[in-house]
This record gives sequence, C-alpha cells and structure tokens, in this order.
Amino acid sequence: MTEPRLCYVPCPGAAATTNTAAIAPDQTGHRMAYWQWGEPTNPHVVVCVHGLTRQGRDFDVLARSLSRFARVICPDVVGRGHSDWLQDPQAYQLPTYAGDMLALLAQVHAESPITTLDWLGTSMGGLIGMALLGTPGLPLPVPVRRLVLNDIGPTLDLAALQRIGSYLGKTGRFDTLQQAADAMWAISSSFGPHTPAQWLALSQHMVRPLVVGEPALTLHYDPALAAAFGTFTAESAAAGEAALWALYEQITAQTLLLRGAESDLLSAATAQAMAQRGPKARLVEFAGVGHAPTFMVDDQVAVVVDFLQH
Repeated sequence: MTEPRLCYVPCPGAAATTNTAAIAPDQTGHRMAYWQWGEPTNPHVVVCVHGLTRQGRDFDVLARSLSRFARVICPDVVGRGHSDWLQDPQAYQLPTYAGDMLALLAQVHAESPITTLDWLGTSMGGLIGMALLGTPGLPLPVPVRRLVLNDIGPTLDLAALQRIGSYLGKTGRFDTLQQAADAMWAISSSFGPHTPAQWLALSQHMVRPLVVGEPALTLHYDPALAAAFGTFTAESAAAGEAALWALYEQITAQTLLLRGAESDLLSAATAQAMAQRGPKARLVEFAGVGHAPTFMVDDQVAVVVDFLQH
C-alpha cells in the first residue's frame, strides 16, 4: 500500500466541531481519525503517534517502510488533523489521549486480531505511550512488545516547553502552502536538515482551509490546545516529572530511545538516566538534529525498522 486509508474511531468526550461537514458534532463523544498502512489483516501492528501540534501523516516515509512487515496505525490525536475538536479545551490532556488510544486499539483488534503490538511515539506521542505502558491493568489487546520513544522522557526542559508554548495556538493565515511551510520552518529548524521537497511534503498535511471552499490556509489543529498547555508551571512540571518517572519505571517492553543530539527538550543526562532505569532503554542519538527527528532520512528510518521488524 503506497497510500494510507483514512479511518475513524468513536471515543468518549463531547466534540465541539467535526472535520466532516455532513456530520454534526456529537455531544456524547468525538471521533479520532487514523491512517492505516499495510495489509489490514497483518497481526503485527505498529502504532505511531505524533507530537503536540503535529498529525499522523508525519510518519508517511517511515510507515511505508514499516508496512512491508506490519500493519501501521498513525492516529491524528484529537484536536489535530482530521479528528474532531473537543468541546472542553481542558480535556486536551494525557488521560483523554490515552483513553482514545485504548478505543483505537480495541477497534483495530476487533477488525483483525493483533498478536504483536509495538508503539512509536514522538514527543507527546511518547508520553501517551509511557502512560499506556506504565499503568498496570489497562485493557490493551496484547502487551506492547517494543517501545520507541522519540526525543522524549520523564524530565522535560522547562525552557523548551516555554519555547513551544510561545507559538502554540497561533495557527495563522497563509495564502499558499509554501508560505505556510516557510512559517513552520521558522519555528521548526530544530528538526534538523531537510530538503525543500522534504519539508513541503511534511507541511502539506499541516494545513486546512481557513474557510471551506476558499484558498486561504491555516494550521490544522485546534487553537484551544494552548489553553490546557497554558496552565503549565514549574510546580506542575515537577509533579509531572515524578509521575512520568513512576510510569517509566513500570515499563517492561524492550525500549529504544531516540534523541536529537542537539535537543533542548530531552537532555543528554535524562537520556542516560533512562538507559539505567526502568526498561533500560537503548539510546541512539542523531547528530545535527534537535527536537525532534522526523524520520525523513534513511538513517533514522533504518534504526526503527531494524528494531521493530525482528
């Protein structure tokens, strides 16, 4: 399969808007979109979950490679991409996201049984994975076998979070895709070197029409994401760090930790600690990259494929 199939899963929690004009927002639940790659009956499933303001098509290059041996599921986390936006902005939090992923896995498993389950999470997607794997008793179809954490860990640099908060919610107005791509590059250069074609490919799924039927574009996500993020303080960061380490210590899946060598979010010291604690992650660093590797280049893709295909 060279292109993915767009699917939806119903999840609890009222929606404020839906990205399908023919469907009215559901006051009892919301729909999460996901992109499915590969043979739909393959029992080996790899879930790839994106970062805070991104969406599931970020993984197109990686998913094409993974789909040679696995069914690859790339959700648009609620409030992003083709998923509904939530009625309550304060619900844009890890518990909501984790609940949605349980609903997703249940649906995927019901459609065709999962026998091997792997998880890859970039930034926020890694935190969701840590919540699912580190919480005993959750109704996963099968235990997660292998976990890839992409430039994320239990200790997050406060200055980096403030940097992200400085642009979160500013979805903008753009006359062309190239204009939008240029604006996103201005705040995303830490992703590392990309050719213009690579960056445009990543950018094309990051926008939606500002008004349906008109050419002006805006970023795809709900600007209200900033409301939940804006409650972040040094005190809540410290409490969150303790909770995340507790989750990480519970993980038993074989774990690969990827780090951009210039990352301002995941420090070298935290990465080294993750190699010594909990699942004792194997650490791979990519030179010339910050937060976060995008899997648009061969060496990044190869590390993940090698880890997950065996």
